[in-house]
Amino acid sequence: MTFKFNLSCRKPWLSCLVSLAVGFFCAPAWSQNTAQPAASTVKKTTSVTNQPKAKKTTSNAKNTKKKVVASGTPQGSRSVAEAANTPTGKATNNNFKATAVKPSNAPRARNSAAAAAGVAAGVAGAGAVASAGASPSTSTGAISAVRSNVVLVQDLGSSTVLFARNDGAPRPIASITKLMTAIVIVDANQAMSELIEVTASDIDTVKHSRSRLPVGTKLSRSDMLHLALMSSENRAANALGRHYPGGMTAFVAAMNSKAKQLGMTQSRFVEPTGLSSENVASPQDLVILLQASASRAAIRQYTTDDQHEVRSSGHPTLFRNTNMLVLNPAWDIKVSKTGYISEAGQCLVMLARINNRDVAIVLLNAEGKGTRVGDAVKIKQWVQQKQVVAGLNGNPLQ
Repeated sequence: MTFKFNLSCRKPWLSCLVSLAVGFFCAPAWSQNTAQPAASTVKKTTSVTNQPKAKKTTSNAKNTKKKVVASGTPQGSRSVAEAANTPTGKATNNNFKATAVKPSNAPRARNSAAAAAGVAAGVAGAGAVASAGASPSTSTGAISAVRSNVVLVQDLGSSTVLFARNDGAPRPIASITKLMTAIVIVDANQAMSELIEVTASDIDTVKHSRSRLPVGTKLSRSDMLHLALMSSENRAANALGRHYPGGMTAFVAAMNSKAKQLGMTQSRFVEPTGLSSENVASPQDLVILLQASASRAAIRQYTTDDQHEVRSSGHPTLFRNTNMLVLNPAWDIKVSKTGYISEAGQCLVMLARINNRDVAIVLLNAEGKGTRVGDAVKIKQWVQQKQVVAGLNGNPLQ
């Protein structure tokens, strides 16, 4: 481009200065117009030269992405949101594609055992079953938290042992002995209205336990049996044995004879209260004892009453059940008995109806009264979960 200036100035240097100024202001426009074709040319050249390489890189990225998603593990350059929305439950499903799955389409369990375990957890709350296919004696879920040293849980309908721990040998059973005392008394058909008096011979000289029945108390045989079973009154149990035909010696003999008759081959009794550590039985024998007790109406009633009032020394005295679970409406308990001496630890045996099934629960040598009750609650939850899972899997409820 040529610029021509007509200046009336005589000095040539001024003309040059003006020309330089005009050139300076016009240079950007000229540079922009002349640079544009070059940029276009470079862009076109770059696009043509690099296109195959870029396409190949994109293809590799896609393949890499597919492999990453199939493994179910967020990796590489995937965003946090993408990783969060990628279900990991179908990591082993070869048909799973990330592009076809939305966050709302969570993968469902592929196997009935896993689905059943999930339903069981929802039905029964905390402590879900760890393995739906576990064998009856496998410690899973809530059952693994049971703290009693000796445990036996048996479904009486099928005779299936659902769970057992340290159940192989006879051991002291403390006041669970009173269930056998009650069976002998009931089967003797003695008059239940006959008055029985507490004497000095009924005082505990073995463990020196306390009693709310002072010497001289007179109660009916029925009341004595009621208190012996419900409140574990030692003096009441001892008085019942003394008033058996033939006295205490005959009564203890009757206890051992009844045990043999019932098939309790690992049991031995030396007195009616359970204060002696020589009263022993195996957990299996205690299941038999529970069943025998449940077949006698008086024992069912007395062991599950929450309280009973008697008149002693002219004033009423209220006794309560030593097992607080009988007050819980969530439990359907048919027979219950607690016990404690140092050699036996805290003990609890129950025959309860769980999920329309009769279940025997034997807990021995627990530390603390709360432990045996807490263990019973855990066992109930576990049995409910186990039976729900079995039903969902199409297996017979054990």
